[in-house]
Amino acid sequence: MLHIVIIGNGISGITAARHIRKNSEAKITIISAETKYFFSRTALMYVYMGHMQWENIKPYEDWFWEKNNLELKQAYVKKINPDDKSLTFENDSEMSYDKLIIACGSKPNKFGWPGQDLDGVAGLYSKQDLDYLEKHAPTNKLCKRAVIVGGGLIGIELAEMFCSRNIPVTMLVREESFWNSVLPKGESQMINEHIREHHVDLRLGVNLESINPDQNNKVKSVTIKETGEVIECDYVGLTAGVSPNIDFLKSSGLEMSKGILVNRFLETNIKDIYAIGDCAEQREPIGNRPAVEAVWYTGRMMGEVVAQTICGRKTAYNPSHWFNSAKFFDIEYQTYGWVHSEKRLPDYEKHFHWKHPEKNICVTIAYHKDNLQFLGINTFGIRMRHEVFEQWLNEKQDLDHVIYNLEQANFDPEFFKRYESEILKSYKQELREI
Repeated sequence: MLHIVIIGNGISGITAARHIRKNSEAKITIISAETKYFFSRTALMYVYMGHMQWENIKPYEDWFWEKNNLELKQAYVKKINPDDKSLTFENDSEMSYDKLIIACGSKPNKFGWPGQDLDGVAGLYSKQDLDYLEKHAPTNKLCKRAVIVGGGLIGIELAEMFCSRNIPVTMLVREESFWNSVLPKGESQMINEHIREHHVDLRLGVNLESINPDQNNKVKSVTIKETGEVIECDYVGLTAGVSPNIDFLKSSGLEMSKGILVNRFLETNIKDIYAIGDCAEQREPIGNRPAVEAVWYTGRMMGEVVAQTICGRKTAYNPSHWFNSAKFFDIEYQTYGWVHSEKRLPDYEKHFHWKHPEKNICVTIAYHKDNLQFLGINTFGIRMRHEVFEQWLNEKQDLDHVIYNLEQANFDPEFFKRYESEILKSYKQELREI
């Protein structure tokens, strides 16, 4: 019987396993050193905040796996041996495979900071990270201050988690404005203010010099590079991005750069080995999309695609328009298409920006300066329909069409205040003459 082995039980690996099982009687083994059962990684923060229990973030009941003949193995893969199609585990036992899917995800970035491996220093990615937080930062009495190194979406999640337990937080962000490599200036500045409104000590334009130990080799403070200031703390969260978790593959013969290099069919350079999700890097980037896509929904799509190929229907990974969503404390954020920050703005891209005069609600629409073609939209505080923007991007609609029909995309709950008329009024005043 064909044996398909999947390394990693995140969204990519589990999606692949489910879709292969729908179309094949092959033996499927899912290997993970993190947890036995698949869980929703994006919901880890809500367990710490007390909004959910651990059992609530497992999408499937524990009986699901045996019922669907999906074998789960908790182990750490030390080495892949493509010559004889086998895996070597940490205890030196082995397992053979016929086809191998690598879906081993990401790891938090470390940049060689002194003290980065001290007790009380960790990222926010795994179940082990959540357990580590509970051990070192359970209350504001045992953790009198936390320092977060890095901004972005993981950093803001961790800040909200600490705030939920009344643990004072300092954030060290090297950019001059929060996430301004991604967000246009007006949006980034709004988020700066919102973070500070939640009593987070946001330090912009600074870098970490070192993490300093106490006599027990536990973190006691951090030092800021630019000023030499020492900030006392009991926990340091490393949230300066993530990178593919591929160190264990260095002797495998797989071609790698930032991640495991794959073609559009998610095939590696070695026959019968595939890579999907955060650890995969496209040899030829697709449009403006990054070569490594550390995003939940693209991992799911890759899992579906590789399952089709393994089941005999060779299918290319062909994602549609970029989208993403997140929360900055209580501000919901969505993006569709491409809206570049000023740091990365192409010559042809222009923006129409509207912000509510009092509330943290804003919209930025990107368009082509020559033909006014709609390129993308960011929304903060207004929920929008994915399928509507997907259609408009496919149809290459212009700015006028989007502005005048924006109400079609709104899916805020009933009785929520609508702002389309105010956005239209601002548009007519500022840009109608273009």
